[in-house]
Amino acid sequence: MEVQGKIILKLPLLTGTAKATGRDWKKQEYVLETINEPYPRKVFFDFFGERADQYPLEVGDTITLSFDIESREFQGRWFTNIRGWKAEKMQPGAPAQQAAPQAATTAAPAQEAPAPAPDFTPDGDGNDDLPF
Repeated sequence: MEVQGKIILKLPLLTGTAKATGRDWKKQEYVLETINEPYPRKVFFDFFGERADQYPLEVGDTITLSFDIESREFQGRWFTNIRGWKAEKMQPGAPAQQAAPQAATTAAPAQEAPAPAPDFTPDGDGNDDLPF
């Protein structure tokens, strides 16, 4: 999935060591505000592991975020994360992607509207002068 927006908050980097494997881990969390929508929304997401270093983002960056949604159960409760896997910075002043691609770069010639049908009113005796 993808969403476009502007980074409005960068939280502190989280680090730790996995109990099961003893490996070090890190997670960088952000809040993005969507753009090009009538009602902008805030989206909390993270980059986990090496992606935290691979995609360094700062407040004010406008990006296209590619992400997966993950849910898990813990002690009878469900938790949902938005896990980013790619962030592409958008160039300042560049228009945001359109939902549908443009069909052609040149405009097609305008077609003329069909001529209106002539007014036809039968004469008073019901004879409309048509052969059928």
